[in-house]
Amino acid sequence: MNDKAFEGLEDLEIENLGIDTLAIRAGISRTHEGEHAEPIFTTSSYVFTSAREAAARFAGDEPGNVYSRYTNPTVRLFQERIAALEGGEAAVATSSGMAAILSTCMALLESGDHVVCSKSVFGTTTVLFTKYMRKFGVRVDFVELTDSEQWKSAVKADTKMLFVESPSNPLCAVADIEALSKLAQSVGALFVVDNCFCTPALQLPLRLGADIVIHSATKYLDGQGRCLGGAVVGKRELMDEVLAFVRSCGPTMSPFNAWVIAKGLETLRLRMEAHSRNAQNLSEWLQQHPKVEHVYYAGLRDHVGHSLAERQQRAFGGVLSFKVKGGKEEAWRLIDATKLMSLTANLGDAKTTIVHPATTTHGRLSDDEKATAGITDNLIRIAVGLEDVADLKADLERGFKAV
Repeated sequence: MNDKAFEGLEDLEIENLGIDTLAIRAGISRTHEGEHAEPIFTTSSYVFTSAREAAARFAGDEPGNVYSRYTNPTVRLFQERIAALEGGEAAVATSSGMAAILSTCMALLESGDHVVCSKSVFGTTTVLFTKYMRKFGVRVDFVELTDSEQWKSAVKADTKMLFVESPSNPLCAVADIEALSKLAQSVGALFVVDNCFCTPALQLPLRLGADIVIHSATKYLDGQGRCLGGAVVGKRELMDEVLAFVRSCGPTMSPFNAWVIAKGLETLRLRMEAHSRNAQNLSEWLQQHPKVEHVYYAGLRDHVGHSLAERQQRAFGGVLSFKVKGGKEEAWRLIDATKLMSLTANLGDAKTTIVHPATTTHGRLSDDEKATAGITDNLIRIAVGLEDVADLKADLERGFKAV
């Protein structure tokens, strides 16, 4: 690579570069100033050299920036970097993870289309499909993530999209991405995978046959809980449709957030490996605790999806959940007694977070929807951070003593 040429990686074969190189170098396009660190372009609009150039750019007849709701050099840096990491042709950055899902649905679905979605998804994702997409005439059926027969039975001739999280939030269920991709292809449907829990450091759904990958960049892509963002990655023709929606409707990522998240990507693999080590250690400890009813983490050998996760993931991620013996009262007492962990619904942070899904992340679901998704009153989710595991165990022990 010739840094002085300001050409980034254009003269290299990106597919031959390692993930750490891509996370640090992909998308760089230096300005005439020759800066080493990526700049933040805090501008709402761009000056054209002539009326002809302005007309050509607005018409899409020549490349170049138009307006920062549509294009911005810092946002483009993040888009190119996450696309390279996921192995996609292009990416679209959005204002949040939910904006990424909404933009994908609004761009690629229409009234009368049918969607099959896993029951094991983030609570707000369920709300988006059941309350809002149905308002626009999109029919949605929910199935058990790991039940292949339910997927096969639910898919129809007019099914246009299959949607999953893998591993799922918060029970860490694992989807057979390759099998579901083949099912989607058999009816000409798009297969969308929310890769938030694994990130491209641990899992590459596009290589397993998925058409689109979704991210809440707020989580591990940033890695320190600093800002909101989302991303959609896939084939360029699909991303052009998503970009057209984002351009017209406005759920765009800000240049500052794009810069923060792009810098976060530089340490992504190192962080995900550390999160995974800590979560593995903590889950094994919890599994032996007398006040724990059950632990959900794909790294445990008795987890139903363990062997599948071993095949399609590099490690098992940083999120686990467990059922404390008792009900909501015991779960709340345990959470309230911890001192080190942060009581917040976010995840993917260097700081460990703890939350009660039934009354927070999945609180808007009906009792029946919670039961269907396996969200019980005694369930606690932990997004394991980068602290010393011994300190996390001691903190949880404080919680258990209060139960």
